[in-house]
Amino acid sequence: MESLGEKLKIARTEKGLSFDQICRDTNISLRYLEALETENFGVFPGEPYVLGFLKNYGAYLDLDVQKLISLYRALRIQEQPIPVEQLLKHRSKPPKFLLPAAVILLAIGAVGFGIYYLITNRQQKVIENVPVTRTPTEYVMEGNFMERRLYKNDSLLVPSGTDIYKLELSNLGEVVTINTPVGPVILDLSQDASVDLNNDGIPELRITVADFAKNNTDMGALLYFYMTDSVALYDAAAGAEQDIPYIPNTVSSVSTTLIPSSPSAYPFTLQVNFQGYCMFRWEILNERDRRDKNQRYFQRAEDLNIQAQNGIRIWVSNAQAAKFQVIGGGRSVPVEIGTAGEVVVSDFRWVRDEDSRYRLVLIRLETGS
Repeated sequence: MESLGEKLKIARTEKGLSFDQICRDTNISLRYLEALETENFGVFPGEPYVLGFLKNYGAYLDLDVQKLISLYRALRIQEQPIPVEQLLKHRSKPPKFLLPAAVILLAIGAVGFGIYYLITNRQQKVIENVPVTRTPTEYVMEGNFMERRLYKNDSLLVPSGTDIYKLELSNLGEVVTINTPVGPVILDLSQDASVDLNNDGIPELRITVADFAKNNTDMGALLYFYMTDSVALYDAAAGAEQDIPYIPNTVSSVSTTLIPSSPSAYPFTLQVNFQGYCMFRWEILNERDRRDKNQRYFQRAEDLNIQAQNGIRIWVSNAQAAKFQVIGGGRSVPVEIGTAGEVVVSDFRWVRDEDSRYRLVLIRLETGS
């Protein structure tokens, strides 16, 4: 039977997660994550902290949280030492006349224990439901785009022009509520909203909810913030692309919808895991501040995460040397782009349908060679 620590470690390893990534996603410090996997509970300030972090970590790894808590409690019971005097004391044979009295005392003790158990169990449940105390954190947005998991009462300072505006995550329930200088913004999963920070009639900031668990404040909410003056959505109907240098190509008939029917084009991440050696190039589409091309020779077991709002163009010298996964809007979609030894040029991009709804699609491009 797996121990508590082994169960956590195996789940993390199977998902290919590093402690650094989990620290960023959950805001649990590295030493506490390591302590949970090594069952070194002495580093925690108290048992409520152990239970709180164990719940958060277990939920993040998609494990049964109640089973994890049961394993923890069983482990704590096993760690209770047996008094030395009980080990050294010799048993003596009780007189026969004491047996009836012992039975009566045992019955009374059983009743007393039942009452005691009910009281302590109720108190224990109250303790378990007490949330782990967390100090709200204030972040500063740097540049035109920011991805951050915020928790209740966390805040974000957004510079715009010569002013700085403060946003605060005020509530996590059925929806996400963010207080802004012009009033609260209420969003559900995958929804976004434009915010007019200085109330001049022109929205300066867009907010997208990429991930959150309803009525679970412990998980926080993964939010995307980006300045609207840096966004130029790809308009499939008009074919508008603003000054983006293209590889000569024609769009082939090979296109696949990855994320269907969204009311808006929200930021997404292209995750690349290299299975072999290959040359890989990529560029961000339609984002003037991020449009530079990138090129590297990647080796086996290397990883790459590319974030974009509108689209990403990739060129790979061996299609089977890289495994792709698109992450966005709470979804994770594996993608195959070609066969072994095949040179492939493809776009991962949002396109707008005639009903003004967006789809994230994979478009296979043909090079002139």
